[in-house]
Amino acid sequence: MSTSINDCLAAHGQTPRHVAIIMDGNNRWAKQRHLPGVAGHRAGVKAVRAVVEVSARQGVEVLTLFAFSSENWRRPEAEVSALMQLFLSALQRQVKHLHEHNIRLIVMGDLSRFTPKIQQAIEAAQQLTEHNSGLTLAVAANYGGQWDIASAAKRIALDVQAGRLRVDDIDEQRFHQYTWLHQFPAPDLLIRTGGEQRISNFMLWQSAYTELYFSDAYWPDFKQQEYQNALAAFAERTRRFGRTDAQLKDAE
Repeated sequence: MSTSINDCLAAHGQTPRHVAIIMDGNNRWAKQRHLPGVAGHRAGVKAVRAVVEVSARQGVEVLTLFAFSSENWRRPEAEVSALMQLFLSALQRQVKHLHEHNIRLIVMGDLSRFTPKIQQAIEAAQQLTEHNSGLTLAVAANYGGQWDIASAAKRIALDVQAGRLRVDDIDEQRFHQYTWLHQFPAPDLLIRTGGEQRISNFMLWQSAYTELYFSDAYWPDFKQQEYQNALAAFAERTRRFGRTDAQLKDAE
């Protein structure tokens, strides 16, 4: 990482603990090059490696990548099939590299819709890396923020029905314990590539106070320098969490 960005992060004390990224623009990147859409997704794997490396080096604790949403099943069957093959291949080929670098892998989402082969590969990858103590890489696959919230509500209802939980015990903190990645800090920074400015049903509950950063770069072009720019922009922001500037100053 460049000295200027390191200095910026150090000066503000704001290296994000948790970065979430919506990896958008793969199809448009491929279309510009007159290539099939899956070529963009293959090229995007290199960008994944770049942001993982920077995150680990910079001291980010959790990196969450939105790989496949619950709405992506609506895409053409051939594209979905190609994405599933790419997902399986990436799991099988990259997990040893992650393990060698002390990176823990978590795949979050409704995994029941994936083929048994993919489910087995996910389970094997998670088991291999579960005791690693470095960066946690969370990959959201067949995931949606509304699904996450609804699933949490369902589990709470079941616990109330079974007598394990009282209705009066349900508050924001208790609800949070039923959502994905509840054991980690909420995202400090949410990045979306590809020029669109929306969060597309990603980590809705967890992102209540997340800083948003939108990049015009398509995901395959979002390499180390683009990521460093996002981290530097985050370091310049003031996070109030509902407080005033005067309150923040008094707390210093």
